[in-house]
Amino acid sequence: MSQPLDLAAVQAHTAGTSIKDAWQARLERWYAHPGLYRWSLSNPLTRWLTRRRTRKLFDLMAGFVHSQVLLACVRLDLFRALHQAPAHLNDLAHRTGLAPAVLQRLVLSAVALGLLEHRSQGRFGLGPLGVPLAQHEGIAQMIEHNHLLYQDMQDPVQFLNNAWSGGMAEYWPYAHQQAAPVASPQAEVDKFTRYSQLMAASQGFVVQEILSSYFFDEHRCVLDVGAGKGRFVSELAAHAPHLKFKMFDLPPVLALAREGLQAKGLTERVALHPGSFLDDPLPEGADLITLVRVAHDHPDVVVRQILHKAFAALPVGGVLLLAEPMAQPEDEAGQPSASADAYFHFYLLAMGAGRLRTPQELQTMMQEAGFTHVEQVPNAMPIHARILLGRKSQCLPSVSQKSVN
Repeated sequence: MSQPLDLAAVQAHTAGTSIKDAWQARLERWYAHPGLYRWSLSNPLTRWLTRRRTRKLFDLMAGFVHSQVLLACVRLDLFRALHQAPAHLNDLAHRTGLAPAVLQRLVLSAVALGLLEHRSQGRFGLGPLGVPLAQHEGIAQMIEHNHLLYQDMQDPVQFLNNAWSGGMAEYWPYAHQQAAPVASPQAEVDKFTRYSQLMAASQGFVVQEILSSYFFDEHRCVLDVGAGKGRFVSELAAHAPHLKFKMFDLPPVLALAREGLQAKGLTERVALHPGSFLDDPLPEGADLITLVRVAHDHPDVVVRQILHKAFAALPVGGVLLLAEPMAQPEDEAGQPSASADAYFHFYLLAMGAGRLRTPQELQTMMQEAGFTHVEQVPNAMPIHARILLGRKSQCLPSVSQKSVN
């Protein structure tokens, strides 16, 4: 028989703390009491909550297995195969080269995760979570890319002590002040091609959030900073035919972008400006500057430098649009699960010196750079990106190059 909960001890333990802290401490003692678990399961009013907590804790423990099931399905191309038509296990085994008894474990695991589902006549088809994976190549590429993060985090404590020495940091060399030496000119080209292609493929959802949430009618020319291969510029050009564009990025990246712009007939509307926002000023002449998934790749000092340079490059009345995944504010309700924050915190740590920031942090940094009327634009899927706007309402002659470095 378990001992009763000593409320007097709880009250003594929490004396001198705030009401909120005292209440949280009391809850922790209640949760830890061995009799509470048995009581909660026996009570129909609390049983669902206990089961839900237990299931969530198990999902945390099993999360790596879940991610590997997802990766295996991507590598075996099961989503695209089943998007064509449902199939029997033996047909999938013949297609993948795996023994049916072995593949069955993977397929049933994918069914349990909602990636696949049972169909008639003993066949398997796409589940509700598998459909996007069959239709959007960028998701599959990010899932494949994540194996670098998993390798880096095999020992999470060691990773925290030495995060920038793994495969992820090598993959994103621009995120470091000092990039690793490259073996040859061709290796340099391959490096930029590799991550530029991934950025372009994985940017689709962010681009759609921007295009569906912000009206570009008031603008005439857009400068996209960190433009990559031009995925955002290309889609915005089709969305808003009246706009002219400038693209600013490292010279090897814009060299890759040029061919795609020519193929889409955009060379007359897009001017390329090679450079580094660490060392060079941003080109002037645009009334809207966009930073799409740029700030979170860099430390605060670099982000402040970019924001000051963006302010200097804009005319009075110009607008800065910043869009990227952002941390869920502590007091915000009804938004995507904060579990997405956990992913981005560690991904950005493995990648380099960037970090996940809340909208409030970025708004403050924009205001410090001189922007006014800073606001968050509501959008349908904040897990992909949140959108901030700031306007240059006046020049700030006191801002010097020294103050932003």
